[in-house]
Amino acid sequence: MLRAMASIIASSSSAALTFDLVARCSTTRARASILTLPHGQVQLPMFMPVATQASLKGLTPEQLEDTGCRLCLNNTYHLGLKPGQEVLAAIGGAHKLQGWNHNILTDSGGFQMVSLLKLANITEEGVRFLSPHDGTPMLLTPEHSISLQNTIGSDIMMQLDDVLVTTSPDYVRMREAMERSVRWLDRCIAAHQNPTTQNLFCIIQGGLDLDMRRGCCKEMVARDTPGIAIGGLSGGEAKADYCRVVVTCTAMLPELKPRYVMGIGYPEDLVVSVALGADMFDCVWPTRTARFGNAITKYGVLNLRNARYASDFGPIEDGCGCACCREGGMGITRAFVHHNTAKETVAAHLLTMHNVWYQLDLMRGVRDAIIADKFPAFLRKFFADLYPDKEKYPTWAVDALRGVGVDLHTEDI
Repeated sequence: MLRAMASIIASSSSAALTFDLVARCSTTRARASILTLPHGQVQLPMFMPVATQASLKGLTPEQLEDTGCRLCLNNTYHLGLKPGQEVLAAIGGAHKLQGWNHNILTDSGGFQMVSLLKLANITEEGVRFLSPHDGTPMLLTPEHSISLQNTIGSDIMMQLDDVLVTTSPDYVRMREAMERSVRWLDRCIAAHQNPTTQNLFCIIQGGLDLDMRRGCCKEMVARDTPGIAIGGLSGGEAKADYCRVVVTCTAMLPELKPRYVMGIGYPEDLVVSVALGADMFDCVWPTRTARFGNAITKYGVLNLRNARYASDFGPIEDGCGCACCREGGMGITRAFVHHNTAKETVAAHLLTMHNVWYQLDLMRGVRDAIIADKFPAFLRKFFADLYPDKEKYPTWAVDALRGVGVDLHTEDI
C-alpha cells in the first residue's frame, strides 16, 4: 500500500533509540515521525495492540505481523508471575518466547496498583501483591521491575510508578504518588542494566491537577529518558479533563522525543490525542470488544451478535484492508461471524484481526494526513463518518479540537 513520504526535518538519538521528526501539522499539535528501536522502525503516530501474557488473544505472531504491527505491549507483572524470570532468562527473553521479531514495550506492573488494588499494599519500598493465581506474596520494587524488564528484553521499558485513579479526591495521596513516581524513576534509572539495548521511559503522574502535572513534567524531563509517557489516565475521568491533562503535558515535553499516552484506545480518543500532540497509545479494548462480537468500523462499532446480521453476506467492513475483508482475502461475511459468535472461538479470532487492523490503519491514515498537511480535513471526515448528525458530535472532542485550531462544524474549502 502506498503511503505518504516525507523528509526528516529534525532528529535526535539516544543509545537504543532514534526519533526522526518528518512532519508537523500546520494547524494542530499533531506530528509524524519515525521511531527506530532495536527491533526495527515504527511509524508514529501509532497504536500498540496489547499482548499481556506475551500473546495477543486470538492471533498468531504471523497474523499480528500481517496487520502491520511493529510494536506491541507485554505486561511485566504477569510475565514475572508466569512463566517467571527464570524461564524468561533461559529462553532469552520475550521475543523468543512469543516468536516475535519486532519491537516490544513492557508495562512496569504499576497499573496493577489500580486493577488489583485489593491485593496490593503500596509503600516507599514498592508494591506488595498477592498473586491472583495462587495468593503467593510478591514484592514489586522499582529495582525488581527493571530486573524483570531487562530479562524480558523489551525494546521500551516503563518505569515503576505509583498509580492512583484520576477520580480520587485525595489530593495529599495524589501528590504523594506523583512525587514517589519521580523518586522511583531515579531508582529505575540506577537499576537499568541494558541502556544500550533497551529504552527506559518515564511516566508523568499528577491526576487531574494541572499544576501537579506541570511539576511532574519538569522533574521527568530533567531526567532525560529516551521517551516520555503520560500515565494515570483512562481511569474514569471526564473526557474534557483528560484532554486538559494531555494538552498541558505535551506543551511541556521535548519536541524530539516520543510521547506515549497510556491506556487509550477508542478511535475518537486516538485522533483527538494526536491533535493534542501525542504519538503513541495502547489499549486492550479492540481485542476485548472483539471477543464480545463487536467489529470496529469507521461508521461505529457493529454488534455482530445482533440478529440483523444473520443473513448479511457482506464483509465485516466494505473497503477494509484486513485479511478478513480485503479483496482476495478470506472472504469472511458478517453472517459467518454472527453464526459463530458465542459458539466458536473463530469469530473472536476474526474480529480481533479486523479490529487490530482497523486501529493500526486509522493511525496510518492519521500519519498520511499529517504529512500531507491535511489533518484538519481528516478529522472532519472522521467525525462526519462516525456521527452523521453533527449535533451528536461529542462536546469534549469539539472543544478540544477547537482549542488546537480545528472547528469540526466548518466545511473544508
